[in-house]
Amino acid sequence: MKITFPHMGNIYIALKAVFEELGVEVIPPPKCSKNTLEIGTKHSPELICIPFKITVGNYIESIKRGADTLFMWGGCDVCRIGFYNTLQKEILRNLGYPIELICVEPFKNIKEINNFLQKLQRISGTKNYLKIFAAFVKGIKLLNEVDDFDALVHKIRPREVSKGEVDQLYDKFEKEMYLARGYKEITIIIKKYKEALKNIQINEKRDILKIGIVGEIYTVVEPFINLDIIKRLGNMGVEVHRSVVSSEFINEQLDFIPFIHSEKEEVHRAAKNYLDTEIGGHARHTIGNTVRYAQEHYDGVIHLLPFTCMPEIVASSILPTIKKEKDIPILKIILDEMTGEVGYFTRIEAFVDLLERRRMYRKIV
Repeated sequence: MKITFPHMGNIYIALKAVFEELGVEVIPPPKCSKNTLEIGTKHSPELICIPFKITVGNYIESIKRGADTLFMWGGCDVCRIGFYNTLQKEILRNLGYPIELICVEPFKNIKEINNFLQKLQRISGTKNYLKIFAAFVKGIKLLNEVDDFDALVHKIRPREVSKGEVDQLYDKFEKEMYLARGYKEITIIIKKYKEALKNIQINEKRDILKIGIVGEIYTVVEPFINLDIIKRLGNMGVEVHRSVVSSEFINEQLDFIPFIHSEKEEVHRAAKNYLDTEIGGHARHTIGNTVRYAQEHYDGVIHLLPFTCMPEIVASSILPTIKKEKDIPILKIILDEMTGEVGYFTRIEAFVDLLERRRMYRKIV
């Protein structure tokens, strides 16, 4: 069995480690690219959201590299991820790819976790349940460590004295990650680059804008789809905070376990006056985290959403009210395969300029 999975930011690091700990051959897809998107768009329904198209491209690229088993996360609410696996399996079989697609449903209770562990057991071919559970725990730990590392990158990048130093370090980190095997090697690499980051000289007195990123999780954490907005903003001297990341996504599904904490309750409490029920995807998080960014005095918020994303369309209709009542600027950016870099970055640069002028005006007044 040769397994692969779609790219979504750095989640591949944890998945790769889990499967390698279980002795499974892993074929990670190449980093998302225009080729990935072109392949996925060609074989996907025209009006389906862009995460669907890119993941189809991921699968086809990996199959051509020898993968015969596909692993993905599922869903069961009104977000269309609930039928990704069914439709993608049909697309791939129509193209003549004899693959097995293993879909894992969100963790809502111990039974779902047990179902997931049983699927890992089938993938690995091992009957050692403790080994499977240990690999699962290591994967969760790695997710948290990688997201902590990324948060440190986002904090240091806008403050670095020598421009480009963080980007060079991160490029080396990614190259080593693709070559690393297993939990131990990956943990050593993360620790090494965390220490290297802390040694980068920074200007702590620099006046830094703070922008929160909200929206559908794939568009927030996958740099290809959002045209590397976080790196771009960081190099413009802006500290960025992502409201949804892979580790929090998993922690929220496991927070019925006493020793695992998530921010779900805080987010729902913040969203309560505007959206007090789940409508799918990360719409409720978009609302709640926008309110929280306003409460924490962030300079602005950028809302990222795929074209035709139903939950985020609902959220975007509520955000103007929050913008007015909480007095926080919000920029909405809709992403699809037709998104052009020039217009995209012009809007971002104009938004940053607006925030800088707003801050200066408030200091004068």
